Amino acid sequence: MAELRTDRLTLRRWRDSDLEPWAAMNADPEVREHLGDLLTREQCDASVARFQADFDRRGYGWWAVEARATGEFIGFAGLDEVDDGLPFTGVEIGWRLARPAWGRGYATEAALRVLAHGFEALGLCEILAVATATNLRSQAVMRRIGMTRDPAGDFDDPTAPEGPLRPNVLYRIPRGARI
Repeated sequence: MAELRTDRLTLRRWRDSDLEPWAAMNADPEVREHLGDLLTREQCDASVARFQADFDRRGYGWWAVEARATGEFIGFAGLDEVDDGLPFTGVEIGWRLARPAWGRGYATEAALRVLAHGFEALGLCEILAVATATNLRSQAVMRRIGMTRDPAGDFDDPTAPEGPLRPNVLYRIPRGARI
């Protein structure tokens, strides 16, 4: 698995030292606002084990993201196969950062590097992104990295309860798009 770098970030495999800050992130109601219930430490540890297994199996997935200047874990970014049960298939890009890392351009920087890896190293023809309709911050990142909303692909998440987490929007970017 390749380690990815930007001027300010390192996207790398997960370490045991990431487990505590990952759990803290996922226990933060503001971080989880558009994602659903807060996660327990056990759920967070299990998610990291899945991330590692996915990397081992297919060679890509969710990288831990650290700030190069400090070595501090600040979140995750990467690529994943679209969940079963959604009205489309493909590979989606995503990111999640701890609140202290918000507003610094890290999500955009990490996402641009992940896109480049997906198109150049993995040879993907298209990358998708999904967010709740109310998650305007993530949608702004999607636009900044050159993605275009596909209103015909918007959908209600069948796994979300009735309410603001159910309506979702779909964004796309083809290989070769101008970013």
